[in-house]
Amino acid sequence: MARRAASAASAAAPAAIAAELARIVAALNPEQRTAVTTTEGPLLVLAGAGSGKTRVITVRIAWLLAHGATPEQLLAMTFTNRAANEMRERVAGLVGAERAKAVTVGTFHAFCVRLLRERGHAIGLPSRFAICDSSDQLAALKGALRELRIPETTLHPSALQSQISLMKSKLLTPIDALKQADDRRAKQVAKAYAKYDENLRRTRSVDFDDLLLFAVRLLRESAKDREELAARFRYVMVDEYQDTNAPQYELLRLIAGAHRNLCVVGDDDQSIYGWRGADVKKILGFERDFEGAAVVRLETNYRSVEPILEAANRVIACNPSRHGKTLRSALGPGEPVVVKRVEDETAEADLAVREITDRMREGLSRPKDFAILFRAATQARAFEAALRAKQVPYRLVGGMSFFDRKEVRDVLAYLRLAANPDDEVSLLRIINCPPRGIGKTTIDKALAYATAEGIPVARAFRQANAIAGLPAPAVEAMQAFLGKVAALGAADPGRDLVAWIRRVLAEFDYRAEVDRAYPDPATREERWQGVLELVNFAENHVRRASAPTLSSFLEALVMSSEDSEEEKESARDVVTLMTLHSAKGLEFPRVFLVGVEEGLLPHVRAVTENTVEEERRLMYVGITRAQRHLTISCVKSRARGGHRGESMPSRFLYEMRGEAPPKMWRPCEPREE
Repeated sequence: MARRAASAASAAAPAAIAAELARIVAALNPEQRTAVTTTEGPLLVLAGAGSGKTRVITVRIAWLLAHGATPEQLLAMTFTNRAANEMRERVAGLVGAERAKAVTVGTFHAFCVRLLRERGHAIGLPSRFAICDSSDQLAALKGALRELRIPETTLHPSALQSQISLMKSKLLTPIDALKQADDRRAKQVAKAYAKYDENLRRTRSVDFDDLLLFAVRLLRESAKDREELAARFRYVMVDEYQDTNAPQYELLRLIAGAHRNLCVVGDDDQSIYGWRGADVKKILGFERDFEGAAVVRLETNYRSVEPILEAANRVIACNPSRHGKTLRSALGPGEPVVVKRVEDETAEADLAVREITDRMREGLSRPKDFAILFRAATQARAFEAALRAKQVPYRLVGGMSFFDRKEVRDVLAYLRLAANPDDEVSLLRIINCPPRGIGKTTIDKALAYATAEGIPVARAFRQANAIAGLPAPAVEAMQAFLGKVAALGAADPGRDLVAWIRRVLAEFDYRAEVDRAYPDPATREERWQGVLELVNFAENHVRRASAPTLSSFLEALVMSSEDSEEEKESARDVVTLMTLHSAKGLEFPRVFLVGVEEGLLPHVRAVTENTVEEERRLMYVGITRAQRHLTISCVKSRARGGHRGESMPSRFLYEMRGEAPPKMWRPCEPREE
């Protein structure tokens, strides 16, 4: 009797899910419904701002599962952990947690990590490779420049980091870079790229870009792995397709090229990351690359009122290279867009803050209803000062991440060194942290020996007897330190990870380092709390992971560091200040789009590099963040580099109004490099 009742309940559950799915699909607009129910062959969904694309993707996954696909056959990829988590949660709400768990949903990088851990041996990649984050990369690049005797004043490490990342996003190897180098600086960049790459391989490390490159290499070189992945993932979906770069595109082509069941969702009008490798040509050329592709346009906007969308449509229509689409408001009429030109940046900040405080005083709005968006981070200063003066709570998006704090990076270096004894960047970070009597001369000699022998510096210290001129106490201290690290890392802590981290902190007396570095008691305690927060991360990882390891914990930290702070901040009742690039994907009832001037938006660099189309897309993104009200401002004069100069309203303002600029207006001139 009980068995019959359980069987009836299990049969009712899928029936209830099917009925709910049918109701949801019926409630979609006709274009959304077409995107959901077109399941075979290549499909391009052009999803305008605020058109409900996440809903379409998640309902499409549920539709596929209801019409014969198994969860294991579905692969959905996006660009941020936040987007992946939201997609996963929505799918679980539609099909149940168990089925949703079996669907592969994640970022490109997370997918590649899993792929390379499982199959990377086919191209000689060890399964326990370490993943460098941005700070680790900078340290490794500084080491590469030091080995090449190139001063940091000649090649700044952060600029070099961006250049190498851009080359990798175009599938360029160090050999390719050297072949293409046509001047002294380009040759130096190519040599630094080669040395940096060599150092990563020597220490069994990869950076974020390498995750994509190695995954592409694996699928190109191993027909077996390529065919197995294509057979497993019969339906591939991609969110934010306009942000894909060459390796991501190639990865999709290699997996879905045979069965062609590839659905990409994106908006070429919101492609604003060309400076970091995103290639808008991928979404513009989708129908050429995947012949016979169906195209669905989502043009009904559920976010903004009509005047805001009319302004956005007029601006973006001036871009010659785009898929034609026109946003229509589901919300109907609303307040007109306000455009103000004021004297200077102080007056501009006062204008915004006065409206914010007036509406708050009248009880019409709360701080979290407002966002102030700008092209360059330096523009925030005047607004911060004005908000502070009026005691209005705010957050400036893009401040220091939790993972960039010294004490957090120090502890992570200890953990990484235990996981990978050849991790040179981590070793050099904590070699004297706390101080243990190893001087700069000793380190330099060990580095020179390691470079000459082509071995990690940790191995050089273990071979200290072969290095001439090393003081015995320093060698003894280093070898004792390395022995301690090796002993701690000899066995993976598994579910004892939290206790193991506490043991590492005690073994190396890291509390003494915090006390030494921060004499002020309040600061000292705050910094130590940062260390304990890392222990909390470990506790969460052990609780959630099915088979936690030290490597899986370190990997989870690297993969999640980019959005963790934002998730905490977003719930606060404060005014948001952020750059236009940071604002993509967000929405606010009332938006101030500030500094809309020639030289700022479009930026002078974009005018010089002939990328004004991307700046116009940035303007479009800024406009479409506003739900109910948009104020756009520019100034008559602005200080730049300590000098005040006249500012011209942006060309985009005239495009937005459908007017020609007046005779006295001057466009921003290209800057001589």
